[in-house]
Amino acid sequence: MTANAGLARLSLNQRTIRGATLPEAVTACVTAGVPAIGLWREEVAETGLEAAAACVADAGLRVSSLCRGGFLTGSTAADRAAALADNRAAIDEAAALGAPCLVLVVGGLPAGSTDLAAARDGVRAALRDLASYAGDRGVRLALEPLHPMYCADRAVLSTLAQALDWAEEFPAGQVGVVVDTFHVWWDPDLLAQIARAGERIASYQVSDWITPLPADVLLGRGMMGDGHIDFAPITAAVATAGYRGDIEVEIFNQAVWDSPADQVMTTMCLRYRELIAP
Repeated sequence: MTANAGLARLSLNQRTIRGATLPEAVTACVTAGVPAIGLWREEVAETGLEAAAACVADAGLRVSSLCRGGFLTGSTAADRAAALADNRAAIDEAAALGAPCLVLVVGGLPAGSTDLAAARDGVRAALRDLASYAGDRGVRLALEPLHPMYCADRAVLSTLAQALDWAEEFPAGQVGVVVDTFHVWWDPDLLAQIARAGERIASYQVSDWITPLPADVLLGRGMMGDGHIDFAPITAAVATAGYRGDIEVEIFNQAVWDSPADQVMTTMCLRYRELIAP
């Protein structure tokens, strides 16, 4: 497909129009002139892996990423082994879909534990098991640091610097990082760490930070321009670091999800052109 003017690097992360099936999300991209899509494993499974890959390819779209792998901090050896098996399956799915990276949300503290250092060591050990497996299949593991408010339950990986410390143990083609504005915009060291990241930037994701945060802080992402983030310096830093890949809009927000998908797509494209497009 041919993207609309100014949208050549825009990608719709499926969860921005949660409730749409994978074929419906693909159709929404084609209608809006958005040339890429970030897929989620649940919706891929509902459609079927081969059918999902064909649906995207037949529409002429790129797959910008697959979400998600990770959750590597199980409390027992059996839990951790199951997580590794699931992540290998996710890597295989990403390869079949033509996704260049598998986004990893690494997991929070194990149930009943307060040992943060041990949880982090466990993630790093898991990466040593998974990195070459991913690289051999042409998929890069994309470590996503999450805002510190998610440290206990979702990600013991909280800053871009920390993500790079972990990633740099491996070849850049095996392990990279995600720069997600919602999670990292607050970091006073952000621009320096983006410059450090360079070729390790595997995905650039955008959404805004809105206040007041909802009771479920997972749904605190807003449409770009509705919150507090200054996107221009972050986007410029990502570009200067050498990233030339797709830019995903990933929004978890009940009001956005309750809006008609075509309205969300129209607003997303407008705000992307105004605030994000490099």
